[in-house]
Amino acid sequence: MQCQDCQQRQATLHFTKIINGEKTEFHICEQCAREKGEQFPGTNSFSIHQLLSGLLNFEQPVQGKSASINNLTCDNCGMTYEQFTRIGRFGCAHCYENFELKLEPILKRVHSGNKVHAGKVPKRIGGKIQLKRQITELKTEMKKFIDKEEFEEAARIRDEVKQLTVLMNEQEEGS
Repeated sequence: MQCQDCQQRQATLHFTKIINGEKTEFHICEQCAREKGEQFPGTNSFSIHQLLSGLLNFEQPVQGKSASINNLTCDNCGMTYEQFTRIGRFGCAHCYENFELKLEPILKRVHSGNKVHAGKVPKRIGGKIQLKRQITELKTEMKKFIDKEEFEEAARIRDEVKQLTVLMNEQEEGS
């Protein structure tokens, strides 16, 4: 495939960009990428930190929060959110908690609408992990019913959680 820019060299860099559900593909040669000053995977000047920084720079504003959220600072290591977006990594484990409001929309976008990465589960231990996930989801659902004061539904889910917990304990004892 020919480079879309120069139409002379073979395209060696192929990118798919999806923004708001709109998919765009780029096929360019490495020389054209360098001339444009782009930093793509496969060129010597790319790093994973720059990728993360790029994700952070395209974030959506957090609804209902003031503009002062951009001035967030970690109370443990003193790193600011602005520093994090430039560097692409946190200063300490407490940064996750301090920057939580800014990270949630990013994680949802990266994980297709989810805040938690589910990943793949190995088949040999998948049953136990699946049960734990199901119990966690049911407990979250139960809390919602309690908040809405729908106690009958909450009790039904509580009983289901108990059954799954017993089943999980039986599987652990059988191992």
